[in-house]
Amino acid sequence: MPLDFDLRRLPPSFYDDPFPTYHALRTQTPIREMPDGSLFLTRHADLVSVYRDAKIFSSAKDVEFTPKFGSGTPLLAHHTTSLIFNDPPRHTRVRKLISGALTARVIADMEPGLIALVDGLLDRIAATGNFDLIADFAAAIPIDVIGNLLAIPSDARAPLRDWSLAILGALEPSLTPEMHAAGNRAVTEFIAYLEILVADRRRHPGDPARDVLTRLIQGEPDGGKLSEAELLQNCIFILNAGHETTTNLIGNTLVTLASEPEIVARLNADPDLLKPAIEEFLRYESPVQLGNRMTVADTEIAGRKVAAGTPVTLCIGAANRDPAVFADPDQLDITRWPNRQLAFAFGIHQCVGLAVARLEGTIALGRFLKRFPRYALTGAPQRAGRARFRGFLSVPAVMG
Repeated sequence: MPLDFDLRRLPPSFYDDPFPTYHALRTQTPIREMPDGSLFLTRHADLVSVYRDAKIFSSAKDVEFTPKFGSGTPLLAHHTTSLIFNDPPRHTRVRKLISGALTARVIADMEPGLIALVDGLLDRIAATGNFDLIADFAAAIPIDVIGNLLAIPSDARAPLRDWSLAILGALEPSLTPEMHAAGNRAVTEFIAYLEILVADRRRHPGDPARDVLTRLIQGEPDGGKLSEAELLQNCIFILNAGHETTTNLIGNTLVTLASEPEIVARLNADPDLLKPAIEEFLRYESPVQLGNRMTVADTEIAGRKVAAGTPVTLCIGAANRDPAVFADPDQLDITRWPNRQLAFAFGIHQCVGLAVARLEGTIALGRFLKRFPRYALTGAPQRAGRARFRGFLSVPAVMG
């Protein structure tokens, strides 16, 4: 039993394999009070209950983030304006505009370009033999996909991943001065970058049916529009959310399958297995491990009284391995169906870009495994050292 478990003081071993800790917490103290008075939830049913009650369990982060980031800082401005960290009615209005831009037509139009992008990356890997699973493949895909959605010039995308890592890194439970400075700098530089891009798009608008940025600038036909700050901050959110989830989905899966040749063979023999397999990969190594809420009134969680103003951490990684919901939860089962994984959250805050992430994962993994079924890792994968997001910074590999 991890009696000294504290998200702000995690041992290095936790980042490699947090699941034994999650299992112990879920079994013995599923609603764990942390040293700072917050609650840490590990049961699937408790997470779903919180997700369903958005009125009591607030996603707004002004109270939590102001002391963490500092009043007036770029990080505070970003993380309290982006879609994910707001409640209705603002969340409802902004989500409608973003989801209205990510239409089924837009997503369908992405597929030929996505296939060409993935095949181009695989051609480059084939030409070199040795490659990095993250830099040369997993991370390159969402940067280009979101870059295309926002019509960001190809030669102007180089800084996007580093900005994303710095901004999202500031969401970790323990924030160092270096992480704080890097996050503020990244938001400032990203905003300046987007101001130029948005000004140009206002002068030269694209087709709002296909150009997401033009659609966000122009707003909905009924008159709903984003303010300038909402537009800029949510462009950052779209890129960051799309980058983090998809990079980790692809990277985590390929690291796992490197030691599972029988599963690779099954997927190549039956491409229809990719649909349940993607859901299982999301469950087994959830790209986002933690979420957060704040109670705005006295309430209860599974019969336990919880006072207003209590921070609540939702452990998605633990819930997705809850044996009450998933048989043999520590076993990777690509035929598992239905799969009630919570990798994209649940309820009104379910990931707005989940259809894009699933499409990217399906095409990237399917084509990679078909092209390089005997790929192998050539060195130890380098973890990102983050609790909130589970993924890798670097994974040396050979195509085999």
